[in-house]
Amino acid sequence: MPDTTPSTAHAQLAAIRGVLVERARLQQAALAAAAEAERLAHAERTLFARTVGAVRPLRLQRLALIERERALPRARQRELDEQAVMREAISDDFDVESLLDTDDALSYRRPGVGLDVVRRLRRGQWSLQGQIDLHGLRTDEARAALSQFVREAHKVGWRCVRVVHGKGLGSPGKTPVLKNKVQRWLVQKNEVLAFVQAKPSDGGAGALVVLLTPG
Repeated sequence: MPDTTPSTAHAQLAAIRGVLVERARLQQAALAAAAEAERLAHAERTLFARTVGAVRPLRLQRLALIERERALPRARQRELDEQAVMREAISDDFDVESLLDTDDALSYRRPGVGLDVVRRLRRGQWSLQGQIDLHGLRTDEARAALSQFVREAHKVGWRCVRVVHGKGLGSPGKTPVLKNKVQRWLVQKNEVLAFVQAKPSDGGAGALVVLLTPG
C-alpha cells in the first residue's frame, strides 16, 4: 500500500511545488530572452534611421537629365580671336601724315606730350628694354606681331622699345611699304606715347624707337 503518512504526503507536496516553481522560472527566462531578442532586432532595424535621421523615399517619376559639361574651346581658337581683334583695331587706311613731325628726323608724339620727351627719346636717354624685328613678315603677320608685342611689352612694364621694319630697299620700286604701315599702326595704339626714327647705331631709317605709356 502507498505510504500515506503525513510526513510522506508533505514531502510529495514539496516536490510538486518545486517542479512548478522551476517551470515558472524557466517560462519567465524564456519570455525575457524573447523580449531581449525583439529589442535587438528593433535596434538593428532602426540603426540607419538613428544615424542619419528621418528619410523619405525619392519620387522616381520625374528625373532631371543633367548634361555633361562640354570641353572648353581650345586655346588656339582664343588666339585666333585675339588676332582678329588686333587686326580690326588698327587700320592700314589711317591717315598718319598730319600727326608726324618731319623736322630733322621722323617723330610722333601723342597730344599733350611735350617736345622734350621726343628730344630725350631721340637722344637715346631712354634705355631700350626690348625689340621686335618685322623683317620678312607679310602685312597681316607684321600687324598681328606688332600689336601683340606692344601689348605684351606694356603689360610687363617696358617703357622704351625698338621696332625694326627695314628700309624697304628690297621692295618693288624700293618703296618702304612696311615702314609706312608700321607708323600708321603705332599711332593707333593706345599704349604708344611717342616714337622717333632710330639713331644710325640703332637702325637709322630702318627702325623706330617707341615710348610706351606706364603700365
